[in-house]
Amino acid sequence: MEKGIGVSSGYGVGQIVKIEEADLNYQEKKVEDAEAEFARFQKAIETFKERTTAMAEKLRQSVGEKEAEILEGHIIMISDPAVDDQVKTQIEAGTCAETAFSSVCDLFIQMFQMADDELTNQRVTDVQDMRARLLKILLGIEEVDISQVPKGTILAARDLTPSMTVGINKENVVGIITEVGGKTSHSAILARALEVPAVLSIPDVMTKVENGQTVAIDGNSGEVIFSPSPEEVAAYEKKRADYLKEKEALNALIGKPTATMDGKTVELVCNIGKPKDADDVVSRDGEGVGLFRTEFLFMDRNQMPTEEEQFKAYKEVAEKLQGKPVIIRTLDVGGDKEIAYLDLPKEDNPFLGYRAIRVCLERKEMYHAQLRALVRASAFGDIRIMVPMITCLDELRQVKEMVEGIKEELSKEGIPYKEDIPVGVMIETPAAAMISDLLAKEAAFFSIGTNDLTQYTMVVDRGNAHVAYLYSTYNPAVLRTIEKVIKAGNEAGIPVGMCGEAASDPNLIPLLLAYGLDEFSVSATSVLATRKTISKWSMEDAKTLAEKVSKLGTEAEVAKMLEENNSNFPPEIRA
Repeated sequence: MEKGIGVSSGYGVGQIVKIEEADLNYQEKKVEDAEAEFARFQKAIETFKERTTAMAEKLRQSVGEKEAEILEGHIIMISDPAVDDQVKTQIEAGTCAETAFSSVCDLFIQMFQMADDELTNQRVTDVQDMRARLLKILLGIEEVDISQVPKGTILAARDLTPSMTVGINKENVVGIITEVGGKTSHSAILARALEVPAVLSIPDVMTKVENGQTVAIDGNSGEVIFSPSPEEVAAYEKKRADYLKEKEALNALIGKPTATMDGKTVELVCNIGKPKDADDVVSRDGEGVGLFRTEFLFMDRNQMPTEEEQFKAYKEVAEKLQGKPVIIRTLDVGGDKEIAYLDLPKEDNPFLGYRAIRVCLERKEMYHAQLRALVRASAFGDIRIMVPMITCLDELRQVKEMVEGIKEELSKEGIPYKEDIPVGVMIETPAAAMISDLLAKEAAFFSIGTNDLTQYTMVVDRGNAHVAYLYSTYNPAVLRTIEKVIKAGNEAGIPVGMCGEAASDPNLIPLLLAYGLDEFSVSATSVLATRKTISKWSMEDAKTLAEKVSKLGTEAEVAKMLEENNSNFPPEIRA
């Protein structure tokens, strides 16, 4: 048995099809006609863009918008004028296009590898994928086509690149194993989106398996068995059948209220990043939108979106949700989200600097346009405004004052809007948590962002391997902070939601119920599993568990107790 990282839940038993990397070796030659060589390079770039655009569209149709954006990011990266300039300089010095482009990619790779956060490190795979595909175009090598693999295939690759994923037919592929990658890698994201079991980071897997070899994988635990015995095959086939049966059973929850075993109802809504994602909320039976990220309107462009562009996007989601709540977070830029035309200053520690509401309140013209678009869109549905990165009461008051001023403007112009549009705050800093009782008196609602709240509470960069062990929502300090925030909201009579990853964690759900969380905001694909988990708990049992957890002193003790309480549930709920 081999052990890797289980990144996409489920079980698979099938035959290996190895995705061998193409031989990209080439004879380096001295360039005599630099102009012709650069023209050859630019032609290859255009071919790359055309193919990648088509691949992204195919991925958008077969998997989803967010996954297509991964490939669109390759187009943005390769279109950077700096790439053209550096390649041209090297070609003019006599270097061939293949070598010039490879050396530019090496610079990107080194830069991304030196970064302290895991998400940036993962972009190395994107650059490697981009380089390999452009070199194939320059060398006349055909792309790998995995669309025709037979039923019952387990794909084995050094790394499953985004471009490879386009060809995956999930009816034929029952599992994926690779040598590299982690839970946040694009291969993991794509495997989960395709709902194909996957285990990554198995050392030297490409030398350990052969085409046609039978392999069994457990995408939950990360265990892989090469050449399993008939008894092991039968056991895994049963696990797979049981898993699929339980997964299918979740469909019975469509249209049902989200409630505990003893009838306590809560709201189960979704996180989205673009208007098109609202279709998934509706189709997956989400009860609304708990977090609509607006950054997409501002990114991947050269100028600020107009008020009208924003209004149309917000209105579209409101109309698709047909009166269900839509919480829209105002621009959260800075930190890990850079927008070139905003010309934000370079900072030694951007996560503790000029970001989110701090940028918006200083650039009031930009923020005014967004708030005005939001208030206008409120006439078409239950839109609620959420302010990110709040650390003091003054910030909330300034936003509310701006909203009131916009209402007066719209009234004078005869433009309709919802008079009592709620303005709430995202609780993601220790400062906001500590004054949550004060904020609750003036905010219409709370939404807890556990990803940043955990990072800031534990004073840990979640992408830094040296301190990654501290980054856990199970830490007693984080749990006590969450409990305090929920209590403050409950006592003030305002709804409290959670839009971080913890909201769909089956281990944490009973604690959140016990603390009094009103709203769980999860990915659309997690709606039914989360509803199932909530239905398994009574409030009495949840409070009993919370009482036991409150007496534990370490993250490891908390994790052990929560996992033990969750272990009796079916696999798709535990995943």
